[in-house]
Amino acid sequence: MPTPTRGDHGINKVVAFGFGFIYLFVAVVGFVVTGFDGFAEPGNASYLAGFAVNPLHNVVHLVIGLALLASSRRTGSARAVNGLVGVVYLLVGLIGLFIARPDEPLNVLAINGFDNVLHLGTAMVLLTIAGAADRTRRPAVI
Repeated sequence: MPTPTRGDHGINKVVAFGFGFIYLFVAVVGFVVTGFDGFAEPGNASYLAGFAVNPLHNVVHLVIGLALLASSRRTGSARAVNGLVGVVYLLVGLIGLFIARPDEPLNVLAINGFDNVLHLGTAMVLLTIAGAADRTRRPAVI
């Protein structure tokens, strides 16, 4: 089995790093926009380029960004976290189709239609990369 080298730049690592950086950046900018008031109130959304955010939504972006960045050091962990975050975003995107309204009490993340598109798109990219790239090849047994 080949040993990973220092120059190992598998696509899962690159995607985990890129998405992690973006989500971390969005979390920081989100806190600048929202502050910490109305932490999980559905009707207390602020808007960041059309996307609804509240402080709880920013915390979720922060945690996901940090998890992706932390996993980007090793291909196996990047692949696992990409897959996990992909599944979470798929679920959030599907649930969001039913609760993405400011008057919905279950919408504690202040999700709107733009968020749903982004969550479902992120899920598809992460799940595709995690499922198809950087697989460990096992030698054929003859």
